[in-house]
Amino acid sequence: MSHDVLVIGSGAAGLTAALALAEHRRVLVLAKGSLTGGSTAWAQGGIAAVLDAGDTFENHVRDTMIAGAGLNDRETVEFVIERAPDSIDRLSKLGVPFNREAGDLHLTREGGHSHRRIVHVNDATGWAVQEALLNAAKANPNITLLPGRSCIDLITGRHGRTYSGDGHVWGAYALDEETGRVEAHVARATVLAAGGAGRVYQFSTAPRGATGDGIAMAWRAGARVSNMEMMQFHPTCLYNLDVKNFLITEAVRGEGGRLINPRTGKRFMEFYDPERMELAPRDVVARAIDAEIKRFGLDCVHLDISHQPPEFVREHFPTIDEKLSGLGIDMTTQPIPVVPAQHYTCGGVIVGLDARTDLPGLWAAGECTESGLHGANRLASNSLLECFVFGEAAANDILDGWDDLPEPPAIREWDESRVTDSDEEVVIKQNWTEIRRFMWNYVGIVRTTKRLERAANRIRLLKAEVEDYYGSFRVTTDLIELRNLLQAADLIVQSALRRHESRGLHYTLDHPATDPVAKDTVLVP
Repeated sequence: MSHDVLVIGSGAAGLTAALALAEHRRVLVLAKGSLTGGSTAWAQGGIAAVLDAGDTFENHVRDTMIAGAGLNDRETVEFVIERAPDSIDRLSKLGVPFNREAGDLHLTREGGHSHRRIVHVNDATGWAVQEALLNAAKANPNITLLPGRSCIDLITGRHGRTYSGDGHVWGAYALDEETGRVEAHVARATVLAAGGAGRVYQFSTAPRGATGDGIAMAWRAGARVSNMEMMQFHPTCLYNLDVKNFLITEAVRGEGGRLINPRTGKRFMEFYDPERMELAPRDVVARAIDAEIKRFGLDCVHLDISHQPPEFVREHFPTIDEKLSGLGIDMTTQPIPVVPAQHYTCGGVIVGLDARTDLPGLWAAGECTESGLHGANRLASNSLLECFVFGEAAANDILDGWDDLPEPPAIREWDESRVTDSDEEVVIKQNWTEIRRFMWNYVGIVRTTKRLERAANRIRLLKAEVEDYYGSFRVTTDLIELRNLLQAADLIVQSALRRHESRGLHYTLDHPATDPVAKDTVLVP
């Protein structure tokens, strides 16, 4: 199947790129599972943009750099932040119904921000953005949307394989999840927008499909990755044994929510960050909650916004209020039980301001990348913004250099002649569970060298087992995800072992100090 451009991923980054490209080229968008199954639809908070007269780009840049513990690339930070107002304008024209007051966009505030600058649609911004982008893509005759496709590998000639004869990327092999057939989707340019690797961890707010597919595929094809140790843990995920992975947006704290120790009945952030309290960056708040839970032997802590008027709470957080009400929790009168959970992959495939990767023919955008924006910790509501800016950058660069992109060569079909159907699916489930458990216990919010080495040893043993399994049986979505999950875990642990300091999201008891100079952790295949 041949198109001008292949986009892998149907979230904010992928659809932004597709819509810009479709003005001049034929675009195929592949989605694992449903078209709305990625992280974009899950985003509750909003989009950070300087729109108030009392705010400045420099303020937003400074807040981003402080949250990122100086590991950010300032040129990238400025590049993204200066383009935020235009992104909001484009989304408004697509029909995203942002909240307004007296005709002006309503701006809320989240942890780490010095000003109110979060544009939002109640507490379900991501879903509104996903819906608007998807509707526009469906209406565009130059865009083909193909759900139910699990990408296996990029088509490339790396490592002596004869797919094309060189390191150029010509698309991807993908499994049709319904038929079980592997298809070669060939294109002159490929945009990787496959999301993060949150499901590497036992507890995560990420959707089921966030298994590091894009990062793992790019790594196997020969692209460098950076700062994979910087895995962000959201401080406030609902603690409920029957409901998993439900995020309580940071905006609850931004609108006055207080963190309470249920044992003492008192606020505790004054002991960890007395100046910023609940509005401290996510890494600070997550470590504080983790410390309180371990110190007092708690199952969770409480997030309380019941001191605000009930109508204020329901108006600002209708989605959360409805969800909690169904569980017997009235957030207007009761505290919300919360625990930290993995939330965002700050590292990933290295890209420049043009969204180019190391590999010719391959661009990337969104959570699967390391652009230099987030540094050692993502500032709240900068993630969707990054998707829009780099999705647009990838499209512009592809279109500007289109005449220099070569036509794809003949691509060989997927070969299944030496494999059979698996008769041991339990192996996949067992390994999946084991990876997520030891990553949570050994490579979580607080780390030690010994824990990281234990994780590395387990990964070495599992690699041989998974590769043998992959080489013997026909691929399934579960097997593809397990292979990618293990590769992502390996990159995270390798990166964590190389950073001999504590910075941002990487906190190790063996190296608690922060080095005077911030340096990226770059892994080369």
